[in-house]
Amino acid sequence: MADATGADTPGAPVPGAPTGGPATPPGVAVPLALYTVGRVLITAALVTIIWVAGLPGFPALLFGLLLSMPVSHVLLRGVRDRLTDALAARSIARRTAREELRARLSGDADDDV
Repeated sequence: MADATGADTPGAPVPGAPTGGPATPPGVAVPLALYTVGRVLITAALVTIIWVAGLPGFPALLFGLLLSMPVSHVLLRGVRDRLTDALAARSIARRTAREELRARLSGDADDDV
């Protein structure tokens, strides 16, 4: 299924680097770590608040986990969007590299050397 930019269609333009070569996709590790730490901190804060409010241990944990899902969805939107963009760019770069390798292996690539 292609999106509005045509990124999922074969032969769609791939973003390039300023030098004309393929663009290096952004790293995934930093946004993934930020999102994971954010989710853990939000969950811990909510469990603590619920526990201080008087709900005992295990029910406070379950209720805190349940509440942390929508709260994290709202509060971590920017980090989640950056992570999604990084994963999409990485997927496009891998698909392009795979297509270029297949073209070279099948002899369809132009030899400019």
